[in-house]
Amino acid sequence: MIDLQREGEVFVLTMDDDENRWNTTFVRAFSKALDEVEASEGAASLVTTSSSAKFFSNGLDLEWRMSEGEHRGGDRDAFGAEFMTLMGRIITLPVPSIAAINGHAFGAGFMCALCHDIRFMREDRGFACANEVEIGMVIPNPELALFRHKLPMNTFFETVQLARRWTGPDAVASGVAQQAHPLESLLENAISRAAELARLGANRKVYGRMKESIYGENAAINNPHGPAHMLKNADQFH
Repeated sequence: MIDLQREGEVFVLTMDDDENRWNTTFVRAFSKALDEVEASEGAASLVTTSSSAKFFSNGLDLEWRMSEGEHRGGDRDAFGAEFMTLMGRIITLPVPSIAAINGHAFGAGFMCALCHDIRFMREDRGFACANEVEIGMVIPNPELALFRHKLPMNTFFETVQLARRWTGPDAVASGVAQQAHPLESLLENAISRAAELARLGANRKVYGRMKESIYGENAAINNPHGPAHMLKNADQFH
């Protein structure tokens, strides 16, 4: 379901469950892999990708959610809280992270990709899309906050309200992704970039603290005071 390998200083997490739809079992397997990443020491970074050439992740496991009784997807009641906690964990992971989006990334799959520091997309095929509105779901506020922090305002609106499907080149032009590559070189380029950034993961305390300052409680970007006031009264803002 989740395969984790290490290439030098780069951990490569491969989602290996066909369309990689999110259910409680999948969340827990992903979280267990992150345990290993976080338990490591020294320079490190993470690349997340998929074994499927068609899907990075096709979103929420709707068949599991609508089913009854025992299911390989696991505890339905636990999913919401555990999934959101995992997304928060990815966005504040104390090592650099890159999502190598080698196929469609819809809904929760797109959300997972956005939680990474950097996104590389396949340039010839595949869409990144927050499709909740299309399938009759209201995007939860925590997810909206994630999209707003990660995307330029016009891109944010087209993503969450108009359910725009971003191709690789469009994603780069709009700020959704940083690079687009052919499928055959996508993972190689992502690993190469992750290796360059791995040195930043050597000091987990600093790298993680910076992410908390950007995305965590009382994030600097959300402070009601302007930067001039904060600079003049820097002792009040730690």
